[in-house]
Amino acid sequence: MKIYISATLRNFFGRNAQVEIPASSVRKALAILLDIYPDAKKVLYDDSNKLRSFIQIYVNNKILIDALWDTPLSEETEILLLPAIAGGAPIEESQDAAVESLISDERRKEVSFDDSEVERFGKHLMLREIGVKGQKRIKAAKVVVIGAGALGSPVIQYLAAAGVGTIKVIDFEEVSLENLQSQVLHGTRDIKRPKVASVKDKVKNINKNIVLEAEKVQLEASNILEQIDGYDLVVDCSNNYKARYLINDACALYGIPLVFGAIYQFEGQVGIFNLDGGACLRCQYPSPPPPGLIPSCAEGGAISPLPGIVGSIQANEALKLILGIGEHLNGKILHVDSLYLTSRILKVERSRSCPICGSNPTITNVEDFDYEEFCGLKVNDEIPVEGFTPEELAKKIDNGDPMTIVDVREPHERAILRFPNAIVIPIGQLARRQKELDPNKDTIFVCKQGKRSVLAINTLREAGYTGPLYNLKGGVDAMKDIMFSHEGAWL
Repeated sequence: MKIYISATLRNFFGRNAQVEIPASSVRKALAILLDIYPDAKKVLYDDSNKLRSFIQIYVNNKILIDALWDTPLSEETEILLLPAIAGGAPIEESQDAAVESLISDERRKEVSFDDSEVERFGKHLMLREIGVKGQKRIKAAKVVVIGAGALGSPVIQYLAAAGVGTIKVIDFEEVSLENLQSQVLHGTRDIKRPKVASVKDKVKNINKNIVLEAEKVQLEASNILEQIDGYDLVVDCSNNYKARYLINDACALYGIPLVFGAIYQFEGQVGIFNLDGGACLRCQYPSPPPPGLIPSCAEGGAISPLPGIVGSIQANEALKLILGIGEHLNGKILHVDSLYLTSRILKVERSRSCPICGSNPTITNVEDFDYEEFCGLKVNDEIPVEGFTPEELAKKIDNGDPMTIVDVREPHERAILRFPNAIVIPIGQLARRQKELDPNKDTIFVCKQGKRSVLAINTLREAGYTGPLYNLKGGVDAMKDIMFSHEGAWL
């Protein structure tokens, strides 16, 4: 049988996209796979040997249920390991009727067009599925786009061009040079400007007749409701797990449909959650991966056109929901691999045990849930992770202090910027390779932003290593200016 491995997991499997395994069941196939790649066990299973909750297994495009782990399977079986991010034929589906439009007839009838709008949206008006009534629904719609980065760029532009009457864009960041590779809404002149300010200029140039609400705000449990209340739809274009679960929970609790999108390297996922009693993000991925175990898009990179592909599909799904036409990704996830030109539509079942939309919900208010702790962002006060600032580490290197520097970054990251005199040990190999470290010397871990190195330190501690362990605060990103400009040229 063939096992397809999502890009976020491939570093644990020899960077292979697929592996052929001579086995007759899922359990036997995974056992053989882990014999070949023992370092992958830590990412697939937790300490109690249970499959981690941020990973789903699909067998022939259908989600694996407990009863099927040992069921005999044919040689043609295809298994997909799909983590949260983020070819073959689509799954067999019932011909679901399209949901009703999110915009009522009353709201639609309140909208009118002038002559310029009739000309502007002529291509829509010619489509039988849209026409005048549909275009009026688009104009009456109120949509929130959370994130004005790589995914937000195509989403915002296409929704504005389509004539969505009110668009609220929420983003807390400023434009940086590295954003320009994939965040096509921004340009060189926008560097160091708030992204929402750049958005406002671009949208005004696309369609000055729509209402653009730009909010430079950090979403928290205390303010998310006021930001999305009264809107028809939320499009999630965020780039971190805390935001994704926060957005999902708020939408699920207050009955607002959510168009989800995520990207990583060459892969993307799109789905619709919280629509008409459908599944939510937690039904698919009950919890996020531990911090640092799976690199984010910012750490793992993404090819420039990928967010354009995924964001365009998000915009398309949003417009179909507004119009009430076609089939939707409600209860489904579209998985796209742009490197191998494959796609799959995978079913997402509503989970009875889901803590927010299940039979006995335990999360009843976003303010009552600790997202920092849930997403592993809180620092453990009992076992603090000590670290050095870039300046402190540079001084130690200059002084010739005895130390071991361990680089846990991905190969493509090290190819861009090599850290001097560092040994390379992937996080999954740390426990069995700890004898390569000298417990009498300081061991300093480096990664891109200082997050995965914290995970590395905790992994070694759990494995019983007793030597002094330190983290480079802010990672290589915080130190690269010192490294490049340093007179000693120790790069």
